[in-house]
Amino acid sequence: MSRLMALVLALLAGVWIAWFGERLPDPAPPDAPAKTFSAGRAMADVRAIAARPHPIGSPENARVRDHLVARMQALGLETTVRRSSGVNSREMRGELAVAGAAVENLVGVLPGRDRRLPAVAVMAHYDSVPGSPGAADDAAGTAAALEIARALKARGVPARDVVFLITDGEESGLLGAEAFFHRDPLARRLGFVLNMEARGGGGRVQMFETGAGNGRTIDLFRRAVDRPAATALSTFVYQQMPNGTDFTLPKEAGLQGLNFAFIGRQFDYHSVTSTPAHLDQGSLQEMGDQVLAATVAAAYAPSLPAKAPNAAYSQVPGGLFVAYPAWAGWIVIAASALLIGLGAWRARRRGELPWIDACRGAGALLFALLGGVAVLNLARAATGAGAGWFEQRWLLAQAHRWEAAVLLLALGFLLLAAATASRGRRLVAALPALAGVAAFALNRTDMIALGAGLAAGLIGLFAYWRPSTRAGAWTGVLAVGLVLALALQVAAPTIAYVIAWPLLAAAVGAAATDMGARPGLPSLGVLAVLAALVTGFAGAYAHVAYLSLDVMLLQALPMAMAALALWPLAQPAEGAPPARLIGPLLLVAGAVVTLVVRLDPPWSARHPELTYVAYHVDQGGGHAWRISLAPNTPLWTRQALTADGGAIGEIEHWLARQPIKAAVARPVEEAPPQIELFDLPDGRLVLRAVPPHGARSLALRLRPSAPAAIERLAEVDRRLPLKPGRWTRIEWEAAPAGVEIVLKPEAPGALDVRYAATLERWPKGATPLPPRPRDVMAFDSSDSTIVTGSRRFTWKAGAAIGAP
Repeated sequence: MSRLMALVLALLAGVWIAWFGERLPDPAPPDAPAKTFSAGRAMADVRAIAARPHPIGSPENARVRDHLVARMQALGLETTVRRSSGVNSREMRGELAVAGAAVENLVGVLPGRDRRLPAVAVMAHYDSVPGSPGAADDAAGTAAALEIARALKARGVPARDVVFLITDGEESGLLGAEAFFHRDPLARRLGFVLNMEARGGGGRVQMFETGAGNGRTIDLFRRAVDRPAATALSTFVYQQMPNGTDFTLPKEAGLQGLNFAFIGRQFDYHSVTSTPAHLDQGSLQEMGDQVLAATVAAAYAPSLPAKAPNAAYSQVPGGLFVAYPAWAGWIVIAASALLIGLGAWRARRRGELPWIDACRGAGALLFALLGGVAVLNLARAATGAGAGWFEQRWLLAQAHRWEAAVLLLALGFLLLAAATASRGRRLVAALPALAGVAAFALNRTDMIALGAGLAAGLIGLFAYWRPSTRAGAWTGVLAVGLVLALALQVAAPTIAYVIAWPLLAAAVGAAATDMGARPGLPSLGVLAVLAALVTGFAGAYAHVAYLSLDVMLLQALPMAMAALALWPLAQPAEGAPPARLIGPLLLVAGAVVTLVVRLDPPWSARHPELTYVAYHVDQGGGHAWRISLAPNTPLWTRQALTADGGAIGEIEHWLARQPIKAAVARPVEEAPPQIELFDLPDGRLVLRAVPPHGARSLALRLRPSAPAAIERLAEVDRRLPLKPGRWTRIEWEAAPAGVEIVLKPEAPGALDVRYAATLERWPKGATPLPPRPRDVMAFDSSDSTIVTGSRRFTWKAGAAIGAP
C-alpha cells in the first residue's frame, strides 16, 4: 500500500508541477513603474488596433496604420512609412504559388549612443486576416512593441539604435518582412531581431525559434529573461515544418534573434472571437516582460551575440532554465550509464535482477509507447472530428476536455503496461491490437495506429509471457532510455536532453534504491520525488505537444520521459489489486471523457460554429452558385445555400482543390477584372490585371503553352519559371490599380489566364443571407462575392500580340 500511495502522490505532484509551470503573471496596471512593461498600458493600443478586422489593403488597415504612426511619433521615435511591394513564392503540391501585395511597413527608430553599431530590431505585424479583429495575432505583439519602446526610453539612451519594425502583409505571405529584409537599406544595419507572434488567445509565451548558430543567443536569453519557456526541441521541430513567420526572413539573411509566441486558446486563432475582451492579459504581460528583458540585454550590450554552435536548452520544474553546449550531452549520458550500471549491479547482488526480466521490461516499455499511440489514435478518431483546421474546431471549442482525455488515456495505458509486468498476463497484448484495428476502421488513412497497435500486440506476447521482477523490468526500461538518448545524441545532439535528463534523474533513483529493490520508506521517498519531478517535466512537454500539433504520435515522447522514473512505482508486487487497477481506471475515465467530447456539442456564443459561404459568379460559363468553403454544413449554412431554391450538391471548380458544396443561385451582374497582354520593345510581354472596383484581392492562374518566365511583379524583380502546360498561382492583394507582370517567352505560344476576384460584400440584388444565431460565426472572407472567369492570349515571334 505504501508503494501505491507513493505512486499516487508522485502523479498528483507531477500534474501540479506541470500545471504550476504554465501559470501566467498578473497583468501590471497602467500606473506600473515607468521602466517596466505594463499590459494595462498596452491594452489601450490592443483595443484601438483590434476594434475591427483590418486585413492588408483595407480601409481599417489604413486606420490602424495612422494610429500606429501617431503613437510612434508621440513616443519620440524617428518614424517613417515604408511603401513597397512584397513578393513571396513557394512550391505547393507541385504547383508554383506566388503571393504579392502593396505593403506599408512602419519603422520607428529609438536612437542609441553609437549609431554606427548594428541595431536591434523589435518586430511585430499590424495586419489581421479577413474577418478577425486579430487581438492576439498580432495586435498584442504590436501593442507590446509600443510599450517596450516607452519602457526603453524610460531606462535611458541604449548603446545602439533600436528599430521598431511593424510590418504589413504578414498574413498574406510574410510580404512586409520580405519587402523590408530584401529591399530596404535599413535592413543591412540590423544585427539582432526579436519577433512577436501568436497562434491563439493566451497561454504561456514560448521562445520557439532562433537564428542558426544560437549558442551565444541562448546565453543572452538565459541571463536576461526571468522564468522563460523555451526548448531546443521546439526550435528543432519548427525547422522541419513548412510554417513561417516574419522572423523567417531575417533568419534566412543570417541574423541572430529570438522568436516569441503564445499558442493557447487556439479556437480564437484567425477567428472573429479574437477580440480584446478574449485576449489573456497575462499572456500579453509575459510577452512584454520577456521581450523587454531580451531587448534591454541586446540594446545596452557593447556587442551583439555572434554565431556559435547550437545549444541544448529547456526550462525545468521550478522555473529554472538549463542550457549547455550540445557536446556536453555526452557527459549527461555517461553519468546516467554509470548510475544505471551501479543500480543494476546492486540489484543483481540482491538476486532481484534476472537478465531475461530486463529484456521483458524493455519490451514492456515499447508495448506501452506503441500501444499508447494506438489507443490515443483510436480516441482521436472516436471524437468524430476530422483532420484539418476547419474540422479540428470541434476539439478546439472544448480544448480542456479533450486534453484531459488525452492525458488520462496516455497515463492510464502507461500504468497498465507497467502493472502488467508483475503479473505476466499475455491477454493484455490484444488491447493495443484491437485499438489499432478499430482506429483504422474509423479512419482508413490511419496506418500509424494500425501498425503501432499490431506491433505492440506482438511485443506484448513476449513482454508478458511470464511475470518480471520490478528491478529487472526497470533495468530494461532504463536500457531502452539509454539507447534512445544515445541515438538522439548522435543524430540530433541539441534535443537529446529530452530523454537524457529524465534518464539521469531515473538513474539517480536506480543507484540510490538498488534498481527499486531496496525496501523501506526512504527508498520510496526518493523514487516518489524523482518521479514527480520527471512527470512534471514530461507533462509540460505533453501540453506543448497537444497545443502545437493535432498528432497523437507526439504524445509517445512525454510517455517515454515519464515512464523512465514512474516505472518502479507503477509496477506493484504480484497480487496487489488496488495498484494494478489504477491504469484501467484511468483508461475508463479517459474513454468516458472522449465520449463526452464526441456527444456534447461545444458550440456557444463564446465558441460559435464556423461558417464560410460565398456567392460564386462564374463569368466564363454564365453560372452562379451559393457555395460553402467549409466542410461542415450546419443548419444556418444549409439555409444560406438553398435560399434561391437550389438543392445542395457538389461542384468541381478550379477555385478549390476539393469539390465544393454548392446550390444553384440566381445570376447577378458583376464587373470583371480588366486583363490585357501587350508587348515591350525588347520582346518581353506585360500582363496587366486590374481588379473590379471594391475588390481587395485578385487571384490569377497562368498556364503558358511554351516555356516562359516571370521576370518582374509590380516593381519587384523576381525570376520565376512558367512551365508549359502547368498552372502557376498568383495571389495579389492591396492593389486597387492592379498589378503588372513582366514575362519573357522563349518561343511563340499562348497564355491561359484564370481569375478570381473577391469582393468582401454580398452581391446587390441577391437574396440576403439569413441572420446568424449567436452560436454561429462567419470565418475569414465569408459572405463575399467571388467572380471567376478566364482569358486566353497568344503571341508570335517578334512580340506580336494576339487578341484575347
